[in-house]
Amino acid sequence: MKVRVDVMLKTGVLDPQGEAVRHALGNLGFEGVEKVRQGKVIELDVAPGTSEEQIKDMCEKLLANTVIENYAIQVL
Repeated sequence: MKVRVDVMLKTGVLDPQGEAVRHALGNLGFEGVEKVRQGKVIELDVAPGTSEEQIKDMCEKLLANTVIENYAIQVL
């Protein structure tokens, strides 16, 4: 079973990587970009029967820093 976890910084948390991308896009002539938030996508192949609760535990303990990041789980 494939699972996708999208991790993004919470609103209000400074995103220096996103700001660097926005600045680089401006330097390349893409002036219309006002804000960039950068995150990460994690794809997991898990055994059949792995519960969403187990996947949530994986996110809470390792895949996301829940102090500054939100995550969303999607079973593919």
